[in-house]
Amino acid sequence: MNGDIMTESIPQSAPAPIVSEEKPKRMAIIASAGTLDAAYPPVILASTAAAMDMEVAIFFTFYGLNLIHKKKSKKLKVSPIANPAAPMPVPNIVGMIPGMTGMATWMMNRWMGKANVAKFIELRDICLESGVRMIGCQMTMDVMGVKAEDLIEGCELGGAASFLEFAKDADITLFM
Repeated sequence: MNGDIMTESIPQSAPAPIVSEEKPKRMAIIASAGTLDAAYPPVILASTAAAMDMEVAIFFTFYGLNLIHKKKSKKLKVSPIANPAAPMPVPNIVGMIPGMTGMATWMMNRWMGKANVAKFIELRDICLESGVRMIGCQMTMDVMGVKAEDLIEGCELGGAASFLEFAKDADITLFM
């Protein structure tokens, strides 16, 4: 053995698998409007994000409380006044005529139905079933005289600080 040092081959152990403890993506939404046309975007985006395994919270403030109010959420309307983007077949000024809010609401419900879009209440229920946090703004409730029992089951109550605690780690933040 000519002075060569013989070494045994020492088997190397496989490297430990890298375990990623990546936290889920988060979406934080503020819903401040309480009309039928404003009700759809928060629940469509929230239900979609939840289906994509994102953590989602919607903070309902001011008129947005109507969206989680037991009675008011069943009577959401579309205003034909001051909404020039609404595809009404008549001039915007006609929206001032009594009964036009009912007509605009009927038209929107009809369009959504023709497009096979779920009703707002159904989408809101999907959000709750999917774990979307629905937070009613306590300050707004106090200002507007809304009580906890006026809201749908599954809602949380909280102030701006409780929503911001969630939103500070959000990957997506939306105001609607």
